[in-house]
Amino acid sequence: MAIYQSDITRFLQQLKQDKPHLEDEQRKGRAIWWDHPQDLDTAARDQQSRVRQQAYVYQTRG
Repeated sequence: MAIYQSDITRFLQQLKQDKPHLEDEQRKGRAIWWDHPQDLDTAARDQQSRVRQQAYVYQTRG
């Protein structure tokens, strides 16, 4: 009995077979931006410097 696989699933499986290095390249790309230790002082400063924004930014206050 065959299990149903969507077109997207089959496409991704075929892509990974054709380009086995693809996932490693994705991990390297993510590491550039996301996999860094967090600086607590910078995070606190960023939080304190946030400017409150109204829920609907294009609505004028009135």
